[in-house]
Amino acid sequence: MTLSRRSLVFGCTSALAAAGTALAQRRRRVVVRPTRVVIRPGHPIRRAVNRNVIVRVPARAVVVSAPLVFLPVIAFTTVAVAVTLPPKDRLLWQDSETIDKDEDWVESNFGIDERGTALYMDITGRAELDFADITFENGDVQVVDFNEKTYSTGLLRILDFPGRRNVKTVRLVARAKSNNAVFRMYLAS
Repeated sequence: MTLSRRSLVFGCTSALAAAGTALAQRRRRVVVRPTRVVIRPGHPIRRAVNRNVIVRVPARAVVVSAPLVFLPVIAFTTVAVAVTLPPKDRLLWQDSETIDKDEDWVESNFGIDERGTALYMDITGRAELDFADITFENGDVQVVDFNEKTYSTGLLRILDFPGRRNVKTVRLVARAKSNNAVFRMYLAS
């Protein structure tokens, strides 16, 4: 191989590596064009969701092979009980997403594909939450309705599962009410 070929191969390899890094960072900052919130037939939330959202590409794509069946909606209510995360050895999965205030409504998708017993969300900043769709391996979709309420920094226990269930994905529709809001999702055993 001549020096120019080596340079060309090295340059191409470097460019591909840089592109891979850019794609990995893209999930956090670069977004797809605003689109309407997609509400599938059977979705239990009936209020008019007539807004544009920015749809974030999930870091981990997960396929749900079973047909989707929407369970009755659960209205999220905050109780004056302090919520704490389980010990670190019981946390099976975690991921985070940052939403800037100027993005308005954002649909974040978290690919989980792990078995657990409870889902938590830690918010840093202030955020207005619309709803979360939690999709299980068997196609059940549990919708948690936050009813567009604003939450400040703190930990929320979104849902406890009866027994250990394989959570495939979580879709969250929210917007930042402070300069930015960070959402950290946890699945506990």
